[in-house]
Formats: sequence, structure tokens, C-alpha cells
Amino acid sequence: MTGMTLKTLTDAIRNRVDEEMEQTVAESIAEHALGFFGFSDRIIDNALEPTDRNLFYQLQDYELLTTESEETTLWDGREWRIHYWKFKSKRLGEVAKKKVDEVIDPYAGLYDEVPVDIWREQAGFEHDDDEPLF
Repeated sequence: MTGMTLKTLTDAIRNRVDEEMEQTVAESIAEHALGFFGFSDRIIDNALEPTDRNLFYQLQDYELLTTESEETTLWDGREWRIHYWKFKSKRLGEVAKKKVDEVIDPYAGLYDEVPVDIWREQAGFEHDDDEPLF
């Protein structure tokens, strides 16, 4: 699970589910979900209790989790389908970063277009003789 952190999932939950959600509530949901994955990037659906599966379905509705399945042949020749849950790591990163950046600095880049000479003038620097005045 590349780049998945408690903070990333917490931020993604708050931003997708409810921006007014308390940080501790979102963090406890994230911690609970991450507890199933350990160091793996996916978990088998059979490992979940019904209440935990409901949480995973909710996270899937918010586009934070996805499912995948694979088929295998049993020793007696029957086909067996295994269902897995997997975080949408790229989507989580986008959702967590997008909203957090907006909240942290909504005026980012506001002064990027201001010419350097105006900054120098406001800071009290005198014009350089080699620098053209016009």
C-alpha cells in the first residue's frame, strides 16, 4: 500500500464524508479500517464481520475503497471466487491533498504576478544603478 498513512485516510474521510466531522472521529474510522490491512495492500472479504463490511461499503460509496476478485480452481476441480477490498491509494491522495491544500492556504499564488521591483521598493531597497528604471 504505497503512501497510505493514517493522516491521508483521515483527511480523505473528512473531505469526502463530512468536512465538519471532528478530526478524532475521522481518525478513529481511518484507524479501524487500516487495522484490517496491516502491511498488505488488500484484504480478503471473508475476514470482515458484517458491521465492518458495512463500513467498507460506505467507504466504497465515497470512492475511497474498491473491490476486486479472482478465481481459483480447487483441488476437486471446482472454481472458487475470492473477493478482496483494496484502498484507492491514488484517489485517496488526491482527495486528501486537494481539500487540505485549499484549507491550509486558499490564497496560494496570490502575489506570484507581482513584479520583483515592487517587492524591493516596498522592502526599502533602492534601485540598482545597473537596473533600468523603465
